[in-house]
Amino acid sequence: MQLVEAEGVPTKIEPTGKIFPASDKAADVLAAFLRRLERSGASLALGEPVLDLYSADGGFQLDMPSRTITTGTVVVTTGGQSYPGCGTTGDGYGWLQRLGHTIVPPRPALTPITTHADWAKSLRGVTLEDVVVRVVEDGGGQASPGPGVSKRRGSPRGLLAERRGGLLFAHFGLTGPAVLDVSRFITLHPRPRSLQLVCDFLPKTTSQSLADELQRFAAAQGKKQIAVLLADRLPRRLADALAQQAGVSAGRRAAELSREERTALVQAVKEMRIPVTGTLGFEKAEVTVGGVALDEVDSRCMQSKLVPRLFMAGEILDLDGPIGGYNFQAAFSTGWLAGEAGAAT
Repeated sequence: MQLVEAEGVPTKIEPTGKIFPASDKAADVLAAFLRRLERSGASLALGEPVLDLYSADGGFQLDMPSRTITTGTVVVTTGGQSYPGCGTTGDGYGWLQRLGHTIVPPRPALTPITTHADWAKSLRGVTLEDVVVRVVEDGGGQASPGPGVSKRRGSPRGLLAERRGGLLFAHFGLTGPAVLDVSRFITLHPRPRSLQLVCDFLPKTTSQSLADELQRFAAAQGKKQIAVLLADRLPRRLADALAQQAGVSAGRRAAELSREERTALVQAVKEMRIPVTGTLGFEKAEVTVGGVALDEVDSRCMQSKLVPRLFMAGEILDLDGPIGGYNFQAAFSTGWLAGEAGAAT
């Protein structure tokens, strides 16, 4: 934050803890970095993709379309494979593997999740700010939870991951912070089509409280449609869809509902299961899981333990975090260490 603000870009901390430029313009951050780069005396060479990197004469050689560079020290920050339209096509993995490094197989993460459930895709554009999203195995026994997931009483069988946050329905399936965060457990799973998303659309309300609320609504306002109550708590399109999935017409009067139908409604709101077909992959992924094995890199300076004066930083490493700026921070921190140490060699 101090580095960015020293370059004339004030920052702000949002209620979620995320840090943004006060202007909300990414271009301001880019301009700040470019100003710092220019002052450093470094040369910025655009339109010159590195075609290969290899050891040569006690140093390194970088082949480019129109020239070759030899140097004693190299810092590789080519990123992973996410958003390949930006140039992150995974080239660095091949170079570093040929130099002797182990590459943990790359997988996309923080990427939208797809489904064949037409009812979910028909809700395109519906957004919710607070949803609990769980990844579970379809059927089968109890599974071990994923990293950062604590098992608790009442968890679905086969729970692999759980996150809470925003959710957005899209024409392909689901996206939004909570969905993006659990996507890594789908891309890492050998059978993603065996998985389901279990969504709790009212995490602040217990199932029993919602059931009691439905019963009171039926007793006090029995002539009103059940969708009226749900639409007070959820977007109307979602309320109608959940009622339909529960086997209850959204136009049914509250007093006409049986106990079994109320139970089905509660389950639809609190434990709606959405089948998974996969993700949108690297094309829309915000980060890459996998990369250079961390035990082959000195974390104090980001120098390779196998090749002297070879440094690495950012997503080229097998290092990724949840949504919320952690991957930016990892890139900034490892980049700082690699730059400082590399310049001193």
